[in-house]
Amino acid sequence: MITAESSNITELIQKQRQFFQTGKTKDIAFRIEKLKTLKQAIIDNEKAIVQALHGDLHKPEFETYATEIGVIKEIDYAIKNLHSWTKPKKAEVSLDFFSYSAKICSEPLGVVLIIGPWNYPFNLIIAPLVGAIAAGNCSILKPSEIAPHTSSLLTQMMGKYFEPEFIAVVEGGVEASQKLLAEKFDHIFFTGGTAVGKIVMTAAAKHLTPVTLELGGKSPCIVDADVNLEHTVRRITWGKFINAGQTCVAPDYLLVDKKIKQDLLNGLKKSLTEFYGDHPANSPDYARIISQKHYERLANFLNQGKVIAGGETKPEERYIAPTIIDQVSLTDPVMEEEIFGPILPVIEYTDITEAIALINSKPKPLALYLFTQNKNLQQRVLQETSSGGVCINDTVMHVGVSSLPFGGVGDSGIGSYHGKAGFDTFSHHKSVLRNSFWLDLKWRYAPYKDKLSFLKRLIG
Repeated sequence: MITAESSNITELIQKQRQFFQTGKTKDIAFRIEKLKTLKQAIIDNEKAIVQALHGDLHKPEFETYATEIGVIKEIDYAIKNLHSWTKPKKAEVSLDFFSYSAKICSEPLGVVLIIGPWNYPFNLIIAPLVGAIAAGNCSILKPSEIAPHTSSLLTQMMGKYFEPEFIAVVEGGVEASQKLLAEKFDHIFFTGGTAVGKIVMTAAAKHLTPVTLELGGKSPCIVDADVNLEHTVRRITWGKFINAGQTCVAPDYLLVDKKIKQDLLNGLKKSLTEFYGDHPANSPDYARIISQKHYERLANFLNQGKVIAGGETKPEERYIAPTIIDQVSLTDPVMEEEIFGPILPVIEYTDITEAIALINSKPKPLALYLFTQNKNLQQRVLQETSSGGVCINDTVMHVGVSSLPFGGVGDSGIGSYHGKAGFDTFSHHKSVLRNSFWLDLKWRYAPYKDKLSFLKRLIG
């Protein structure tokens, strides 16, 4: 294990820089080999990953496979497409440059730092790592100390399958993060909250290090009257309460057409019972809150509005039941902070203009959800709102599509990844212009006498 001592971290970065300078990571065959090694490491450790996630979040085995181990799909996609991604792309040149050829070449950045969160502590370290490996970088991983079982497992796995000069893990808390951020990297990739994201960006600015910030925000979910109600309630229930609501793209609050509000609430309550039974605390399919601090913050939200489903808590288990609340005020903390837990406020609207105005009054969210069969309404919401991503007639599933860039906008983040977007994030796209020797027109050289009129015609 790499400790948080500054000398150890500095030495580790130096070793990675030396390894990067050998040029081995620029070899496409090397990258594919390491991606295959990463996939094998996950397959070999499936049981350990399940146990670690259960230890940290009481995460059901099904959810661990679906949302953590499922990152294997991201590896497969990168292996399949890497030759295409790395191939130099021809660029057009105008007639003025008729003797030139142009192309864009992707090259790795160097040594990158990936800081992971606690809510999906395995997936959200591995998924950006896939992009970093595919692009040809060396990587230092900093898992979240709030998910200690997964952090320890990542250290063991990476130490066993990769040489530390290529991929290394640094464990620890705030002190370890601070010492890492004091160093110069070629890119920093951070997933977490906005407050810490600002700290990361401030530290990176001192070294002019580019950053990718995967943050969050209050992702709204609009439910129009023109929907298949049965499908809608199941998809909302799943997206909101998977991982006990601790998902950065979980529907944060519902904006529901007044005409179907009561039917929707009844459907959601029925769906909760179908998913987790009459006593979700006894369900093997329902996770727990990550820490006592996060539990207490969420428990305070239960005092706001009117609880119409759930509301039960067990502090000793860090259990909060899947909860739906009505009659919330827009000034309540539950409507001003990202919830990041199993509490779903419901707000009604009579005209879609109200819902759009409410969304636009808040910082731009990481995701926006819209349930409607009305194509005109779909287009209107797409055009009149801004968010990191949009998912229509479903929730969360857009995160699993490797061909779609995933990332935020404004307060919800900077930059994106998954698939080609991850490769691009960890690459420098170098412009290359080549001239030939077969011709050398002298009009651009001094002396300029009698050449200005020709230049003006050329520009015009």
